[in-house]
Order: sequence, then structure tokens, then C-alpha cells
Amino acid sequence: MTQPEMKAIPDGIHTLTPHLVVRDAGRAAEWYKAALGAKERGRIPVPGGKYMQIELWFDDSAVMLADEFPEAGILSPLAIGGTPVVLHFSTENVEALWKRAVDAGATILQPLQDQFWGDRYGQIIDPFGYRWGLAQHVRDVSSEEIARQAAHVFGGQG
Repeated sequence: MTQPEMKAIPDGIHTLTPHLVVRDAGRAAEWYKAALGAKERGRIPVPGGKYMQIELWFDDSAVMLADEFPEAGILSPLAIGGTPVVLHFSTENVEALWKRAVDAGATILQPLQDQFWGDRYGQIIDPFGYRWGLAQHVRDVSSEEIARQAAHVFGGQG
């Protein structure tokens, strides 16, 4: 019997997949499922009750979670005082996703509103220190118009 050919990148996995380090990956996975609608595909536990990986799917995109391991220098945003990363989450119903996330304890950083680039967009921070931009495309805008609006909005800054 012949084995199927192994693939270097498994089916469904994109070339770049975020691997988020969090404090209490098990609790984080439950929050992401309840608040952002993630589906869990598997966990790899390690001794001591931590996880080296929890695979979550947000529609067609995978995000891996791992517990922080300070002894190895693997730290979460809560340990380092924040994150420079914004996870952009496009959805077909941003109002419902926004309400669910905020009701589950997300902190609003930027209120949900229509933006000049054509998205209804806002930012939250989750209880584990990650910043999320929640978005729904509501109108098409040319790249020239976006550049013009950006120059107006950010004029004099930078």
C-alpha cells in the first residue's frame, strides 16, 4: 500500500500563519471561540498544564496560540506591556462581531465607524493583550482617493 505524498505545507494552511503567545492559552482559546467565533482544530499540551500550540480557525484563516514560557524568553503582550501588532479581521457582519467581542470583555480602542478607505472599522484589545482591527468592506474606493483622504487625515503628522 502506497502512502499519500506528504505536502510541505498542509492543505488549508497559508504560507504565513500568526502564532500568538498568550498568558493561559486554554482560557484564550475559549475567549476567541466565544468572542470572535473561532473554531478549534486541535491542541498540543505539554507537562505543567500549558500548551505549545492550540490551532484556531477564523473562517479561512488559521491562528496558532501558545502559552508563554518566561524561562525560555517566550513572553505574551501582558508580560511585555503591549503589542505593536494589529490583527486585521475582515468579516461580513462587523456589527455582530463587534458586539460579541465587546460583550465578552474586549476593550474599545477605536470606535467602530465608516472609514475613508471603504471599510466599517474599529479596534479593540482582547483580554490577552492583542489588538484587533475588526472590519467589513462597505464601499469601493480608488487607491487615488484613499491616498488623497490619507493625506488630508494625516496631514502635518509624521
